[in-house]
Formats: sequence, C-alpha cells, structure tokens
Amino acid sequence: MTHGTRAVDAPIDAIEELFERGVTDGLPVVPPTRERVARAVEASGRAADELVALVPPNYGRATVEKVAVNAVMAGCRPEYLPVVLAAVDAVCDDAFDLHGVSATTNAPAPLIVVNGPIRRTLDINCGAGLFGPGWRANATIGRALRLVCVNLGGARPGVVSMSTLAHPGRYTYCIGEHEEENPWDSLAVEHGFAPTDDTVALLAADAPITVYDQRSRTAADLLATVAGSMAVIEHHKMTHWGDTLLVMSPEHAAIVAGDGWSKADVRRFLFERLQRPVHELVPGHNGGDGLPEHVLKKFADPAHDTTLIPKFRAPEHIKVVVAGGTAGRFSAVVPGWTFSKGSNLVFRRIR
Repeated sequence: MTHGTRAVDAPIDAIEELFERGVTDGLPVVPPTRERVARAVEASGRAADELVALVPPNYGRATVEKVAVNAVMAGCRPEYLPVVLAAVDAVCDDAFDLHGVSATTNAPAPLIVVNGPIRRTLDINCGAGLFGPGWRANATIGRALRLVCVNLGGARPGVVSMSTLAHPGRYTYCIGEHEEENPWDSLAVEHGFAPTDDTVALLAADAPITVYDQRSRTAADLLATVAGSMAVIEHHKMTHWGDTLLVMSPEHAAIVAGDGWSKADVRRFLFERLQRPVHELVPGHNGGDGLPEHVLKKFADPAHDTTLIPKFRAPEHIKVVVAGGTAGRFSAVVPGWTFSKGSNLVFRRIR
C-alpha cells in the first residue's frame, strides 16, 4: 500500500505466506502459531520431541510437535491430535507401504476408519453423508494426515506423488464406523480389540463405489448386487486382490443379518461369487489386462481352461464395516491398493 508518496510495507499475510512456502494442499490453512501448536501438543499428553514415525518416502521425522503443526494447519481442534498421531504411526508401518502409495501412478489415498467411544467424544461422523463434508473432525483429521504425508514425507503432487488421476480423498479421507447400528462386531473388535478401545484402521484406498439396491430383500440377492460392483475393482480381469472395504449401510446390514448371515458368511459368499475361469482372464481377449504370464504358464491351454481364479486372495481380505445414514439402501465398495505385496489394512490403538 502507499501513504502519500511513501511506500509502506503491508503486514505479512500468514495464509498467503504458507501458500508461497508450498506447505498447503491447495486450500488455505490455519497459521500454526506457537500458541496453537503448544495447545495441541499439551492435549496429546506426549512430549513435543517424541518421535512418532519416519514418514516415507523422504523419511522425515514426525515428532509430536511436527504432527501438531500440520494438524493445526488442517484446522484440527487440540483434542483431535491423538487420532492424527495414531494415523501417522499406522501409515508409516511397513505393511501399509506409504512409500509405494505416495509414489505410484495409481490413485490411492490413506483412508482412516475410527472405532471406539472416541467417535462420539470427538463428533466423528459415522452416519448420513459419511464420505462427504460437514463434520470438522472427519475433515480436519483426514486433512492433517495428508499434510503430514506431503510436508514430512515429501509426497508433493507432480514431484514425488505421480498419480495419473488421484481422487478427492487426497484432500481428506476419514470416517467412523456406525457401531450403534452394526448387527455384528465392529471392524476393530473383529481384529482383536475390545469394544472400549479407541482405534484407527488405515487403508490405502481408492474412491468409494456406490452400490445401489432398493429391491433385494434377502442376503443372497443383495450380496449378488454387491458382488457385481466388486467385480470391476481395478478392472474386470483383476485377480488375487487384497484388503478392500465393504461399507454397508445400516439398512443393507439389517437385511443381511436378518437372514442370519454373519460377516464370515458375507465374505465367503462374495469370495466364491467373484471367481472367473482362466479362459476369461487371458490378456487382450475381450479387452484389458489379465492373468500374468507366470500364471498362464501353469495351464496347458489357457484359452479353453475352465479352472476358476478368485478375485481376492482369500475371503479375509474383504473387510466389512457398517456405516452411513439409517435411511437409504446403499452400500459402498472402497477398493484397496492391494495387488500382490501391496498395501495392507493397518490398525493402531489411539493413545
């Protein structure tokens, strides 16, 4: 600005300065003042210099304080920091393969699934509009993890992160399980945690695929619809896939459980339904990729072989969660980035 004939320096715009430093996700961030960061660290109950993890692919040091800086920038309340810290710890587990997730030309983003009483304490959305906007906790916890991956891990889009398309979950991707409407054990309990434990589960995930079925009234009919949607994960000939999330709405879950089906029954039905004969999986025939050469060599005449090959490596890779609004017969398939030796679902207890 000018004052008479004398130039006067404008005050520094902290938000614009953070844009210029390249530490945002393309949206404005909250300036991480010392006071804000200190409040977040204090709420975590942990020392500021405690090392949480080394964040691939650059293996930046994610201390409690540095994670707090990114959580503040994301808009987190101080009490959200323990969830963010658990999520950072989980994505840095070798089983998650954040290095691969960050550098692949594919599209995955870390999806956070929260279980336990903390969902209600922090008002994490588990119901209507599950994957959408409107809940500060979901939006900012997921965003904080993404900022950590970029600012500490170096996963800068177009530089290290070379995803051809990516998807909106790379802004933020965080949900809670609607445990109160779940006719089965929660995802966390199913994996060995107590109902009173607060946990996060991290999946390197594509965008949700909505499954619409208003007419089915039996478990078998409904899951046949689900299987049809799951068949096209990655492409119609993809086989031996790993961890993938099936998010069933309360209405759909009630239909399946009402028929007396367990989660194991759901997984077994889908696994068996999602198998195709070798002759339909020959690359190039009827479009697209197919079985790799080292697999095709196991069959004398692949073009006519009827041996069934499964879509998933095992039924246990189909992870069932109940979430979303209580009105509406919809579900969603959230494919993982889980080709052979790819990423796996990782759990952490929230401290």
